[in-house]
Amino acid sequence: MYTVSFPKLGLDFTMNPTAFSIGNVHIAWYGIIIAVGILLAMFMAFKNCKRFGVNSDKLVDVVLGGLIGGVVGARLYYVAFSWSDYKDNLSSIWHTWEGGMAIYGGVIGAFLVGMIVARCHKMRVLPVLDVAALGFLIGQGIGRWGNFVNSEAFGCNTDLPWGMTGSRIVSYLSDSKNVATLTSLGVTVDPNAPVHPCFLYESIWCLLGFVLLYLYSKHRRFDGEIFIMYLGWYGFERMFVEGLRTDSLLIGKIRISQLLAGLLFVACLITWLVIRGKIRAAHDDNYLRCYAKTEQWEKDEADYAAEQALRADKEKWKAEKKRRKEERSAAKTAADVAKKGESASAPEKDEADEKAPEDAGSDK
Repeated sequence: MYTVSFPKLGLDFTMNPTAFSIGNVHIAWYGIIIAVGILLAMFMAFKNCKRFGVNSDKLVDVVLGGLIGGVVGARLYYVAFSWSDYKDNLSSIWHTWEGGMAIYGGVIGAFLVGMIVARCHKMRVLPVLDVAALGFLIGQGIGRWGNFVNSEAFGCNTDLPWGMTGSRIVSYLSDSKNVATLTSLGVTVDPNAPVHPCFLYESIWCLLGFVLLYLYSKHRRFDGEIFIMYLGWYGFERMFVEGLRTDSLLIGKIRISQLLAGLLFVACLITWLVIRGKIRAAHDDNYLRCYAKTEQWEKDEADYAAEQALRADKEKWKAEKKRRKEERSAAKTAADVAKKGESASAPEKDEADEKAPEDAGSDK
């Protein structure tokens, strides 16, 4: 149990990180809040997949893969840049319920695994990224409240009305190791004074971004545009808010997430401006047309529906699989024959090339 308060607002909370226990298993509020964010993200993804030209059946596997990649990526990113806290107790790496998840690591992990699954299902990657971007925003907006429960993601001192403090915050800012780290960055913090609730800033920014990009997505001009705008939107906020935080992941004196956020914002802005410029210069409504608005998408959906219907009839599907196997085998055999034919003709060609000069000499 610990306390969290907002002195100027007159708000005081007594927090218990454990929601409930089942025997020796403790279920943390942090995990529950993250799970709620993930469920809302999934709901929005499946609700909007058709509008982006994404097959909902295939999306299930992409989401599951992305979830696994996101959790693993978020934890590995955090552990990699906080290795000194884990090197002497490796088993604590798996204690995710205690906090210690990095958003950027989660996005990277979810992106990599999700895209691998999407490619395996022969899906268009850019529309899938657009769907995922809206899910990321709402998931992050809700999930940040897990940091509130754990008294994480706070900043330096502030006189603003919503400044927060609490027993865990005071303990963290009084720790000699943390004081030394902040001092090296040129930051002086009074542990007993209110601090910036950085988790709140990010939550509001992400939820606002979700609303704005959701409305804009109905008028998007090219596949991948919403994903680019998501990265830029989030990067713009993070490069400022990260500068306020007192628990940043560091390499030397560089705040890793702040640097990455700044680079992402600049890269996304340039990319978006370049692509929009090319679209305007093309003077063609079909140039980079969204997949969901093309006849190809309708054909792909019809083909998928036909294959699913075929799979439902076990006898027909068995015959179809046999036909496809024979077709692949015949194609492979033809390719092997053609390859052997080319190999056999090579010596004859070389012999003909050798005789050519002799024939040329006899003509003289």
